[in-house]
Amino acid sequence: MLEAIFDPQSVAVIGASPEPARLGHRVLKNIIDHGYQGRIYPIHPRASEVLGLRAYPSVLAVPDQIDLAVIVIPPQQVTPVVDECGQKGIRGLVVITAGFREVGGAGRELERELLATVRRYGMRMIGPNSLGIIDTISRLNASFANSMPLPGNIALMSQSGAICTAILDWSHQQGIGFSRFVSLGNKTDVDEVALLEAWNRDEHSKVILAYLEAIDDGPDFIRVAREVTKSTPVVAIKSGTTAAGTRAASSHTGSLAGSETAYEAAFAQSGILRARTMNELFDLAMVFAYQPMIRGNRVAIVTNAGGPGIIATDAVERSGLAMAEFAPETIRRLQERLPPNANFFNPIDVIGDATPERYAWAIEAALADSNVDGLIVLFTPQAVSDPLVTARLIIDLSRKTDKPVVTSFMGGASIGEAARALNEARIPNYLFPERAVQSLAAMYRQFLWQQRPEPTYRYFAVDRERVAQLFAEVRAAGRVELGEVEARQVIEAYGMRLPRSRLAQTPEEAVAIANEFGYPVVLKISSPDILHKSDIGGVRVGLSDATAVRDAFELIEYRARKYLPSARIWGVLVQEMVRKGREVLVGVSRDPQFGPLIAVGMGGIYVEVLKDVAFRLAPLSVEEVREQIRSIRAYPLLRGVRGEPPADIAALEETVLRVSQLVTDFPEIVEMDINPLVVHHEGEGAIVLDARIILN
Repeated sequence: MLEAIFDPQSVAVIGASPEPARLGHRVLKNIIDHGYQGRIYPIHPRASEVLGLRAYPSVLAVPDQIDLAVIVIPPQQVTPVVDECGQKGIRGLVVITAGFREVGGAGRELERELLATVRRYGMRMIGPNSLGIIDTISRLNASFANSMPLPGNIALMSQSGAICTAILDWSHQQGIGFSRFVSLGNKTDVDEVALLEAWNRDEHSKVILAYLEAIDDGPDFIRVAREVTKSTPVVAIKSGTTAAGTRAASSHTGSLAGSETAYEAAFAQSGILRARTMNELFDLAMVFAYQPMIRGNRVAIVTNAGGPGIIATDAVERSGLAMAEFAPETIRRLQERLPPNANFFNPIDVIGDATPERYAWAIEAALADSNVDGLIVLFTPQAVSDPLVTARLIIDLSRKTDKPVVTSFMGGASIGEAARALNEARIPNYLFPERAVQSLAAMYRQFLWQQRPEPTYRYFAVDRERVAQLFAEVRAAGRVELGEVEARQVIEAYGMRLPRSRLAQTPEEAVAIANEFGYPVVLKISSPDILHKSDIGGVRVGLSDATAVRDAFELIEYRARKYLPSARIWGVLVQEMVRKGREVLVGVSRDPQFGPLIAVGMGGIYVEVLKDVAFRLAPLSVEEVREQIRSIRAYPLLRGVRGEPPADIAALEETVLRVSQLVTDFPEIVEMDINPLVVHHEGEGAIVLDARIILN
């Protein structure tokens, strides 16, 4: 789909200049100097030759077919030139020129015109405002970067050109190679989704790295990423997720959710491994690019010092990995070869006077054990140690196994040569043990993701038309917030259980309803303008007789009118008293990029205090709901503690799935709270006590 950009047979540089100080000169020189083998056509309105190549006044003057045009001219000239490219039949564009959407105002209009022209001719475009693209397979450096990346099997996309140049410079120092290297710029046409699709199952790329600042189409991103990550690891670093939302949220869920939460859920549900730092981004890149995939979580550690071994062991226990338990034969082998004061169990401590041969004995024994899925080798420089020889032995042994091997040679000058040897042999070496553990843990998460079966979705028979009509009536009344009676109708239409309730206009009517339901009952103020009823004393529970109901009615109505004189009061809702159970929050907050973000946590008045809430993006699969509920810290309370029977978790899961279907069916729902959902004992179901719904 993007072959014209990454594997063109011919390239035109529009804006190629004979003046060395010009950016177009630099771009053309990069294409020539770094070994591109296709035809190159400098385009300049007056020059007859640039850098020894014949120049043409426009692409229309070139007699041959052109696959890719790289554009480095003033922004006002770009769209007319792109129109010429379309007439010429050029299929790929890299627009390095800046001065478009990023400068605002007229730049936005220029970018709209540019995109319309690109689409009219069916071309694909990187940029504008891009550093350019580099492809080490076709040896094409169509950028103004200072150098060419080393060849390798890491594909990188970045929404920041400055990040690209910094990574490129750093990668040369570290000896890290790339297959593809793309600065997305304003990503007006080709964005992160298009690149993921293009790089899916790319034989030249073992891992995809992404520096992301914003994702425009969240659902499409998740859809494509889910497919790509099943075959190729994707590691992303996302900046700009900590800013406050553009709209103050009024619901519990809205106040708990945010951009950071949405991206965390999106990455988790699409199989993307999230790096928190640039260091971590490349730590993970190296392990995926250099080592075979781990096939379990059991790791062995070999060290020549106790302290680093303990640090690594602690990191393993925190990471989701497990310390391998050696087979008896492995322990016997270690006892035969290692000194008596060595540690023969995991971690294997070959002690401070370890020779390279002693390291080799321990590594061989660990890798031969069928209980070991991966190996971490720690090395600290000591008086009799030989870092380089030890590194070479590790290299030799790693080539004889299909298990991942990572190292942490700790130190500075004395281990520099050994570290370089390890990197050249494609064994990731980390400065500290925790980073080695973190990388193997990420590899194990990728392994688990690739083993996951296809998701299962449940769809329920619901009364969608009833909800659509209700929403239309609310909008016609000039409101966006549903009153409790209206919210109950929505909940009922989507098959969730509710306590019996009825609206009363007078104390006498409330008493009659309570007599019909049976005591005790609950009374709640009913108003579309009162968001949190309990805050103004608008809820009374446990009313056990007619006198209590009558008094509560008058008090609730009085308090509502006193605290919010302008509020529209529809009456007082009389509701049967539901017996106690575990109180859970199920809520929704709609993220601008990704859509409905569903929250599950322990409910009632404590949700915003404890903030023990797990988020996932709808639509949710059966497996995702199951994982979501089990990920909250209070999940053991649902399972039952100290002899208390377990809650009806199946009923909770079904409620979350019904909410997921509701907010997927109706994207106009921007916030929703079911708080509390009372979950009874196993087999007894769950019941919605209170619900709020806000439309956009």
